[in-house]
Amino acid sequence: MAHFPQPAPRNRLAAALAISLLLHALLLAASALHWPADKAPAPPLEVRLIPAAAEAPAEGPLLKDTIAQAAPPAEAAPPPPPPIPAKRPVPAAKPRPVTEIAQRKLAEHLYYPAEAIKAGLEGEVRLLLTLDASGAVQEADIAASSGHPILDQAALRAAYAMGRVDAGGKREMILPVTFRLR
Repeated sequence: MAHFPQPAPRNRLAAALAISLLLHALLLAASALHWPADKAPAPPLEVRLIPAAAEAPAEGPLLKDTIAQAAPPAEAAPPPPPPIPAKRPVPAAKPRPVTEIAQRKLAEHLYYPAEAIKAGLEGEVRLLLTLDASGAVQEADIAASSGHPILDQAALRAAYAMGRVDAGGKREMILPVTFRLR
Protein backbone atom coordinates (compact mmCIF):
# COMPACT_ATOMS: atom_id res chain seq x y z
CA MET A 1 0.00 0.00 0.00
CA ALA A 2 1.48 3.32 -1.05
CA HIS A 3 1.51 6.18 1.41
CA PHE A 4 1.21 9.65 0.01
CA PRO A 5 2.69 12.52 1.97
CA GLN A 6 0.03 14.77 3.47
CA PRO A 7 0.47 18.49 2.79
CA ALA A 8 1.05 20.72 5.78
CA PRO A 9 -2.06 22.42 7.19
CA ARG A 10 -0.88 25.84 5.97
CA ASN A 11 -0.37 24.52 2.45
CA ARG A 12 -3.88 23.01 2.43
CA LEU A 13 -5.38 26.32 3.55
CA ALA A 14 -3.48 28.25 0.89
CA ALA A 15 -4.52 25.75 -1.79
CA ALA A 16 -8.18 25.93 -0.73
CA LEU A 17 -8.08 29.73 -0.81
CA ALA A 18 -6.51 29.75 -4.26
CA ILE A 19 -9.11 27.31 -5.62
CA SER A 20 -11.94 29.39 -4.14
CA LEU A 21 -10.60 32.60 -5.70
CA LEU A 22 -10.18 30.88 -9.07
CA LEU A 23 -13.76 29.54 -9.03
CA HIS A 24 -15.20 32.94 -8.09
CA ALA A 25 -13.21 34.63 -10.85
CA LEU A 26 -14.53 32.09 -13.38
CA LEU A 27 -18.13 32.68 -12.26
CA LEU A 28 -17.75 36.45 -12.54
CA ALA A 29 -16.18 36.14 -15.99
CA ALA A 30 -18.94 33.80 -17.19
CA SER A 31 -21.68 36.14 -15.96
CA ALA A 32 -19.97 39.10 -17.66
CA LEU A 33 -19.90 37.21 -20.97
CA HIS A 34 -23.64 36.45 -20.80
CA TRP A 35 -24.72 39.96 -19.75
CA PRO A 36 -25.86 41.99 -22.76
CA ALA A 37 -23.57 44.97 -23.24
CA ASP A 38 -26.37 47.28 -24.38
CA LYS A 39 -28.59 46.51 -21.40
CA ALA A 40 -27.57 48.29 -18.24
CA PRO A 41 -28.77 47.05 -14.89
CA ALA A 42 -32.05 48.55 -13.69
CA PRO A 43 -31.71 51.55 -11.38
CA PRO A 44 -32.62 50.94 -7.75
CA LEU A 45 -36.21 51.62 -6.73
CA GLU A 46 -37.03 54.99 -5.26
CA VAL A 47 -38.87 54.84 -1.96
CA ARG A 48 -40.55 57.79 -0.26
CA LEU A 49 -42.30 57.90 3.07
CA ILE A 50 -45.64 59.67 2.99
CA PRO A 51 -46.80 61.09 6.33
CA ALA A 52 -50.14 59.76 7.59
CA ALA A 53 -53.13 62.05 7.28
CA ALA A 54 -53.93 63.92 10.49
CA GLU A 55 -57.69 63.56 10.11
CA ALA A 56 -59.85 60.43 10.20
CA PRO A 57 -61.08 59.05 6.88
CA ALA A 58 -64.40 60.40 5.62
CA GLU A 59 -66.09 56.96 5.41
CA GLY A 60 -66.98 56.87 9.10
CA PRO A 61 -65.59 55.92 12.46
CA LEU A 62 -62.90 53.30 12.68
CA LEU A 63 -64.85 51.20 15.22
CA LYS A 64 -68.33 50.00 14.43
CA ASP A 65 -71.06 50.00 17.09
CA THR A 66 -72.50 46.51 16.68
CA ILE A 67 -74.78 46.65 19.73
CA ALA A 68 -76.89 49.56 18.47
CA GLN A 69 -77.30 47.94 15.06
CA ALA A 70 -78.48 44.58 16.41
CA ALA A 71 -81.85 43.26 15.27
CA PRO A 72 -84.84 43.99 17.56
CA PRO A 73 -85.59 41.14 19.97
CA ALA A 74 -88.28 38.65 19.02
CA GLU A 75 -91.55 38.76 20.99
CA ALA A 76 -91.23 35.37 22.70
CA ALA A 77 -87.56 34.61 22.77
CA PRO A 78 -86.72 31.34 24.47
CA PRO A 79 -84.74 31.71 27.67
CA PRO A 80 -81.05 31.18 27.31
CA PRO A 81 -79.80 27.70 28.19
CA PRO A 82 -78.43 27.31 31.70
CA PRO A 83 -74.70 27.78 31.94
CA ILE A 84 -72.65 24.63 31.74
CA PRO A 85 -71.03 24.01 35.11
CA ALA A 86 -67.31 24.37 34.94
CA LYS A 87 -65.50 21.09 35.21
CA ARG A 88 -63.01 20.77 37.94
CA PRO A 89 -59.56 20.58 36.52
CA VAL A 90 -58.12 17.14 36.98
CA PRO A 91 -54.93 17.55 38.94
CA ALA A 92 -51.92 16.31 37.09
CA ALA A 93 -50.22 13.32 38.58
CA LYS A 94 -47.39 14.54 40.73
CA PRO A 95 -44.08 13.13 39.66
CA ARG A 96 -42.74 10.83 42.32
CA PRO A 97 -39.44 11.79 43.86
CA VAL A 98 -36.50 9.82 42.56
CA THR A 99 -35.84 8.34 46.00
CA GLU A 100 -39.37 6.90 46.10
CA ILE A 101 -38.89 5.36 42.65
CA ALA A 102 -35.54 3.92 43.71
CA GLN A 103 -36.97 2.55 46.98
CA ARG A 104 -39.78 0.77 45.12
CA LYS A 105 -37.28 -0.71 42.70
CA LEU A 106 -34.99 -1.73 45.56
CA ALA A 107 -37.89 -3.38 47.43
CA GLU A 108 -38.35 -5.76 44.49
CA HIS A 109 -34.83 -7.12 45.07
CA LEU A 110 -34.48 -6.80 48.83
CA TYR A 111 -34.78 -9.79 51.12
CA TYR A 112 -34.45 -10.13 54.89
CA PRO A 113 -31.61 -12.60 55.57
CA ALA A 114 -32.77 -15.72 57.44
CA GLU A 115 -29.85 -15.45 59.89
CA ALA A 116 -30.94 -11.89 60.78
CA ILE A 117 -34.53 -13.04 61.33
CA LYS A 118 -33.37 -15.88 63.62
CA ALA A 119 -31.17 -13.47 65.59
CA GLY A 120 -33.94 -10.82 65.74
CA LEU A 121 -31.74 -8.18 64.06
CA GLU A 122 -33.31 -4.91 62.95
CA GLY A 123 -31.88 -1.65 61.68
CA GLU A 124 -31.68 0.98 58.97
CA VAL A 125 -28.95 1.10 56.36
CA ARG A 126 -28.33 4.27 54.37
CA LEU A 127 -26.89 3.51 50.95
CA LEU A 128 -25.00 5.98 48.79
CA LEU A 129 -25.85 5.11 45.18
CA THR A 130 -23.98 6.48 42.18
CA LEU A 131 -26.02 6.29 38.97
CA ASP A 132 -24.72 6.84 35.44
CA ALA A 133 -26.52 8.84 32.73
CA SER A 134 -28.76 5.88 31.82
CA GLY A 135 -29.71 5.31 35.47
CA ALA A 136 -27.64 2.15 35.95
CA VAL A 137 -26.14 1.64 39.40
CA GLN A 138 -22.42 2.24 39.00
CA GLU A 139 -21.52 2.06 42.67
CA ALA A 140 -23.26 1.40 45.98
CA ASP A 141 -21.62 2.21 49.31
CA ILE A 142 -22.82 2.21 52.89
CA ALA A 143 -23.23 5.80 54.05
CA ALA A 144 -24.59 4.77 57.48
CA SER A 145 -24.50 1.22 58.79
CA SER A 146 -27.33 -0.55 60.55
CA GLY A 147 -24.79 -1.89 63.04
CA HIS A 148 -25.25 -5.40 61.64
CA PRO A 149 -22.98 -6.43 58.73
CA ILE A 150 -25.47 -9.04 57.51
CA LEU A 151 -28.17 -6.37 57.00
CA ASP A 152 -25.67 -3.99 55.37
CA GLN A 153 -24.60 -6.68 52.88
CA ALA A 154 -28.24 -7.57 52.07
CA ALA A 155 -28.94 -3.90 51.26
CA LEU A 156 -25.84 -3.68 49.03
CA ARG A 157 -26.78 -6.87 47.13
CA ALA A 158 -30.29 -5.49 46.51
CA ALA A 159 -28.86 -2.17 45.28
CA TYR A 160 -26.68 -3.88 42.68
CA ALA A 161 -29.49 -6.29 41.74
CA MET A 162 -31.98 -3.53 40.93
CA GLY A 163 -29.88 -2.61 37.90
CA ARG A 164 -31.39 0.62 36.59
CA VAL A 165 -33.39 3.47 38.14
CA ASP A 166 -35.20 6.05 36.01
CA ALA A 167 -33.59 8.96 37.85
CA GLY A 168 -33.27 11.43 34.99
CA GLY A 169 -29.54 11.27 34.40
CA LYS A 170 -26.27 10.90 36.23
CA ARG A 171 -26.54 11.47 39.99
CA GLU A 172 -25.71 10.38 43.49
CA MET A 173 -28.41 9.68 46.04
CA ILE A 174 -28.80 8.50 49.62
CA LEU A 175 -31.31 5.69 49.88
CA PRO A 176 -32.55 4.50 53.28
CA VAL A 177 -33.24 0.76 53.65
CA THR A 178 -35.16 -0.28 56.78
CA PHE A 179 -35.15 -3.82 58.17
CA ARG A 180 -37.97 -4.32 60.73
CA LEU A 181 -39.43 -7.53 62.11
CA ARG A 182 -43.19 -7.63 62.69
